[in-house]
Parts: sequence; structure tokens; C-alpha cells
Amino acid sequence: MSALLGVSLVMLAIASVSAAAIKHNPRTPTATAATPSGETAPSQTEPLIGKENAEDGIAAVVNDSIITDYDLRQRLALFLATTGAAPSAERLKQIREQILTQLETERLEMLEATKNSISVSSAEVDRAIDNIVKENHLTLDQLKKVLTSGGVEMATFRGQLAAQIAWSKAVDNQYGDEIHVSPQAVDAAMQRIVSGKDRVHFHVSEIFEAVDNPEQDPQVLKNMQGLLEQIRQGAGFDSVARQFSQNPTAAAGGDLGVVEEGQLVPELNNVLLKMKPGEVSEPIKASGGYYLLALRARLEPAGTKVPDPKELPSANPDILALQRVLLPIGPRPPKQLYENAMHAAEMLKEHLPPGCEHVRDIVAHLKGAVVFDLGKMQLSMVSTQMREELAKTQPGETTAPFSSPAGIELIVRCDMPAPKLQVFQMPRREDVEEQLYDDQKTVLARRYLRDLKRTANIESAEDRTLKNAKSSSAALR
Repeated sequence: MSALLGVSLVMLAIASVSAAAIKHNPRTPTATAATPSGETAPSQTEPLIGKENAEDGIAAVVNDSIITDYDLRQRLALFLATTGAAPSAERLKQIREQILTQLETERLEMLEATKNSISVSSAEVDRAIDNIVKENHLTLDQLKKVLTSGGVEMATFRGQLAAQIAWSKAVDNQYGDEIHVSPQAVDAAMQRIVSGKDRVHFHVSEIFEAVDNPEQDPQVLKNMQGLLEQIRQGAGFDSVARQFSQNPTAAAGGDLGVVEEGQLVPELNNVLLKMKPGEVSEPIKASGGYYLLALRARLEPAGTKVPDPKELPSANPDILALQRVLLPIGPRPPKQLYENAMHAAEMLKEHLPPGCEHVRDIVAHLKGAVVFDLGKMQLSMVSTQMREELAKTQPGETTAPFSSPAGIELIVRCDMPAPKLQVFQMPRREDVEEQLYDDQKTVLARRYLRDLKRTANIESAEDRTLKNAKSSSAALR
């Protein structure tokens, strides 16, 4: 299924031009303990106690550590803000349940990290944030504005990243002596890559959720189908992976790297072979749980000849199929509205995939924005301004936003460029060594978490209500 890759933080920022995406009354954030060295402890397990959040209920208890309703509301708001998701009321309820489960897992991981005296410095979280804003073509100020518009405390975002870093450190601490990549293993992997250089390779991202026992299978499948629905509606795959994936690749937005044909288990490999770049798979059951795969790029066998673009046939440059995107703010809007709309349009341009196929899907979530199909237009018949902007574009591209009497406009070219062949290049030895390390770590991290869950005492508010009801009933008898 075609899906939209990389449309993540942009969605809420654009929607906020005309309306607040989430109505929320932020309260005192979860406590962040500081070590004498200035590091931020990863636990963040207890909320601040005070009048402002004393009325907050308890969403869950994990080994006597409380997850408050406020924690849950914040993480739900974070999901909506960073993915641009616009779920139905029914789907929102399901997302809330998934986020609570993820919070429970995360709290369990954080408690384990704290037990082993593992801390995460502010600098480490800052580096993770810097990577995210670069991937999304944002500045830090723009990210903060997106979160604020969604009613999300920056501490909530930082806390989630700290949790991912802490868990990665905990796995290293627990299994560091067992994870060993020898020079001979790297040699063997390099030899395998050389022997497979004539095969197709894939740059893949993943979202994984484990099935720890057969009873969980239907619910996990339902969870993954729900995530796929949000991605199809424009949520960024990388942002969804960061929120929900249970593999260590979650910290990198699910990026699994480059794999060759036949390298993954058959269930995953067979699906990859049928996918096109930019597509996201249906949920796939394999290797202990369910996967969603996003094919970022297909790399042809080494030595494949890439045709010169000049040799490819070209369409009539004077007739183009176009779509028009309008943010209708009128001819003389207030300065602040104009600046916000222009910024939103610039972000939209950065994140629109090539061509017109997904334009309506994305803009449908932006309150007030309108899409017009212009059909095939003779360029001599369009306005001088539109013609000048289109002259700066290539097939499939979107013009820079410009002002018109109707508001802020973008023009999308529907003609697609000829498929650009990408050819596999041999990786560096250090990259192969790192991948082998990550592969071992992924397997051990799953085992570690599975063992923690087996001995954990996790109780949601619904569990406690049911337990209290049974206790009351027994007392009456």
C-alpha cells in the first residue's frame, strides 16, 4: 500500500494556522531527578506531588511505580503532535490503550535502568532531539512551537527520548559481555555481502510489536492495523516507530538499514520483493510478533547501468497537469496570520511526496486548506506569477509558496520524473560491524524485556476497578 513517509511533525504545525489541534490544559510535568554531575536520571518514575496534580487519577501501577492520567494525556498529545494523526473517536480510544501499554513497558525499562544506576545526560537527549529536527527539516524553535500547539510539555518529549536511551544502555549493561562481533564475523559478513552484490537490496524501516503469548495475537494485530491506518492518513512512519516500535531501531525512527534479498526471514523478505519505494506493508507476522515494513529505497544490483536523464523521453514542457493548494487567508491578512500561514506552507512543501497522488490525503487533515485539480494546463494560459514559480520546478515537485489575492498558494506538478535507479554500493567495514552488533542487541533486548514482563506486577486502572469490584462482591457474600 502506498503510504506517506516523512510527513510527521509538519501536520500539526500546519493545522495550527487555523485551529488548535489539541485542546489541553497542561499541568505540572513529571519529575526529572538530577544527579550531582548535572545528568538527568532516566527513571522519571514519580510525578511531582502538589495541588496542581493532586486530583489526577492513576492510570497504571508498574511494580509500585505510578503512571498518572496526566502522564497518559501528555503522551497521547505527544503522539498526535509528532505524527500529525487525526484519528476518529473510536481509534483515539484504541491509541490511548496502546500508549498506556507502551508507557507501562517504558516504565518497566526505566525502573530496570534505575536499579542498575544507569543515567542519561541532558547532552545525550539534546543530541537525539537535534537528529530529529534535522530529519524533519525543522529548527528547535519550530519543534517547540509544534509541541506547544499540541499542549505537550517539552519535558514529556525529552522524557520519552531519555527512556529510549536508558533502555539501550540497560541492554548494553546487561548483555555487553555477550555481544561480541569478532573480526572473523565481520570478514564473513563482508564476504557474504560481496557474494550478494549482484542481488537487489532494500533500505527498510520497521515497526515491531511482540506477541509474548498466543492470547495476545489478536490484540497485537489490531494494534498494528490501527498504526497502519494512521500512517496511511499521513502520520510519519518514523514518528510512529519512535512512539510504538519495541525494537531498538525505534530510537532511529525504525531505520533497519540496508538489507539484501533473502537476508531477512522469508515472511518479511517475500513482502519486500513485492513492494515499491515509499510503500508500507500490511502487518506481517514473523519472528516473535508483528511487523510493519516501510521500503525507503530499492537498490539495484551493483554494476547496473543508470540511464542518463538526457537520454530519456520528455513530455511537452508547455502543458502540465497541476494541482493547486490554497491556504485561504484573503488578500490582506494580519501580519501574524500571514507569517504563520507562509511558514506552514513552507513546511508542507518540504514534506509533500512527489506528484499529486497523496496531496488530497494530506491536505484533508488541514482545517481550511483547499485542493483544486487544475488538470492539464497550457502554461501560456496561467498567471505570470504561477508560470515563474513553475519554471523553477522539476517533474513531480511543488512550487515555493506564494501570495495571491486568495491567500497562500502552492502548485503541485502531477507529472512524475522517470524512475531514478539507485545502485547498491558496498558498505564500509565499520558499518557492517555496527549492523552485526545491532542485530545481536535486538535479539537480546527482546529476551530481556520478555523476562522483565514475566516477573512484573503491572496493574491498570481498569484492572484495579475490576479487582475492587470482585473484592466488594466477595465481602457481601
